[in-house]
Amino acid sequence: MILLIFAGSAAEFALNKAVDWLFFTGKLPADPIGRLFSTVRYAQEIVFMPEEKAKAAIGRMRAIHGGVEKSRGYAIPDWAYRDVLYMLIDYSERAYELLHRPLSRAEKEDSFEVFRRVGEGMGVPELPATYEAWLTDRQRHLDRDLARSTHTDQLFQRYREEIGDWRYRLLRQAQALLVPRQVAESLGLPRKPVLRHFMGLYGVLNRLGLRALVQQILLPAEYLDQIRGLEKKHE
Repeated sequence: MILLIFAGSAAEFALNKAVDWLFFTGKLPADPIGRLFSTVRYAQEIVFMPEEKAKAAIGRMRAIHGGVEKSRGYAIPDWAYRDVLYMLIDYSERAYELLHRPLSRAEKEDSFEVFRRVGEGMGVPELPATYEAWLTDRQRHLDRDLARSTHTDQLFQRYREEIGDWRYRLLRQAQALLVPRQVAESLGLPRKPVLRHFMGLYGVLNRLGLRALVQQILLPAEYLDQIRGLEKKHE
C-alpha cells in the first residue's frame, strides 16, 4: 500500500505547478525516491505516533519549509500545501481499495478527518470542514494546479534512472490504475494497464508469507530496509 501511495503521488506531484519548490532545493531531482520516503515517514509520525511526537514532527516540517522560503525570498503558496495533503488523502483511499476492498463512506470520512487534523496542525489554511466539501475542493485543485512542464519530464527521467527500465514500466502501470483521469492523460499513462489483472496475486502471495520476496523483486536493494522500516512503524 505504501508503494502504491508513492506511485500515485510521484505521478501527480510531477505535474503540480509548485514542483519548482523542490527543484529549488535540488533534493527532489537528486534523490526522487528518497524524497518520497521522507515524506511518508513524516506522515506516519504525524498520523500514527502519540500527540507529542506528532507535534514534534509537524514542528520539524514547519522549520524545513520556513528555511526554504527564507532562502528563496517568498512563501510557498497555501494551495500547494493543500495539494500535497489532498494527495495523501486521495491516494491512501485509492491504494487501499485497489489492494483490498471498497471503503465505506464512514471510513472515508474518518480518514479525511485524520488528515484534516494533520493539515490544521501544520497551519494549512482554508481546509474543507467535511469530506463532501473536500471532494469538491480536490477536483478544483486538480483542474487548476496541474500542468505538464520541463520539471515533469525531468522527474520522470530521474525515476527511470533510479529504478531501471522494467521497474519504471511497472511504475507507470501502477500509476495508471491509481491516478485521476486528467493526471493519466497529461502523463500519457497506459489506458488499459495489464497490471490490473495481477493485483489480486499480491494478496495471495502475502497470505503465503512471501511479501518479503515480492519486495526484493520490486524494489532496488538500497530501498528495501526503508520500506520495511515504514511497515514496522505502521504495525
